[in-house]
Amino acid sequence: MSLTYTAHDVRRNLRSIPNLVFVALLPAVLFILFGAVQGWSDARLPGGNVSAYVMVSMAVYGAVTATTAISAGAAVERLQGWGRQLALTPMGTGGYAATKVAVALLIAVLPVVIVFLVGAFTNASMDDLWRWALAAVLCVVVSVVFALYGLAAGLIFRSDTAVGAASGALVVFAFFGNVFMPLSGGMLTVARFTPMYGIVGIARYPVTEGEVATMGGAPQTDSLLWLVVNAVAWAAVFGIIALLAARSSTGRR
Repeated sequence: MSLTYTAHDVRRNLRSIPNLVFVALLPAVLFILFGAVQGWSDARLPGGNVSAYVMVSMAVYGAVTATTAISAGAAVERLQGWGRQLALTPMGTGGYAATKVAVALLIAVLPVVIVFLVGAFTNASMDDLWRWALAAVLCVVVSVVFALYGLAAGLIFRSDTAVGAASGALVVFAFFGNVFMPLSGGMLTVARFTPMYGIVGIARYPVTEGEVATMGGAPQTDSLLWLVVNAVAWAAVFGIIALLAARSSTGRR
């Protein structure tokens, strides 16, 4: 039953044309604007070129947009009673949660595939095939952090507007997380502690090997350990907030 519901939910999300355009096509357009057509796109990084760096960044943005929207929607469904209805079926509460995680990750694959295809047919370049494969997988895996963020937002705001609010805030997270454009100086220092910095740094690691693209100044690097610590810390923060919000909503009933 969980597999059947997963397939149904994936089809339902794919039929939502406005959301699909925003999640799947916007990151590809952003890659073309900020990566493929820019004069510096062929500049070299340790594992590829700057165009590949931007490609991975936009793929991560698309993936987290997908997982945020679906997990926030799942939280709202639960609070409005749909989740409880399904929990009474043989699928159960655990099965319902598992299907939503699976759907979020499956939909997150879509923007990653589209952006990578656009990159492959333009000027994105990585030195080895395994770098392409690893970067693509990491784009999907790290988006789980923002599935927790979407879940927390849905449980806190308790309405359909939660999805829009949570997704809208991603633009701010992305800008201050060094996703859309290279930051430098004090802004880069602050960015290292923001929610999206760690996950995008992990996904870009096959291209950068820790080297940080900046708007000027001395070259900088990020250790993989720091990027993982950032991602795990924010996953814990979002997870704790979601847990507290879930307990609070249960207590009020």
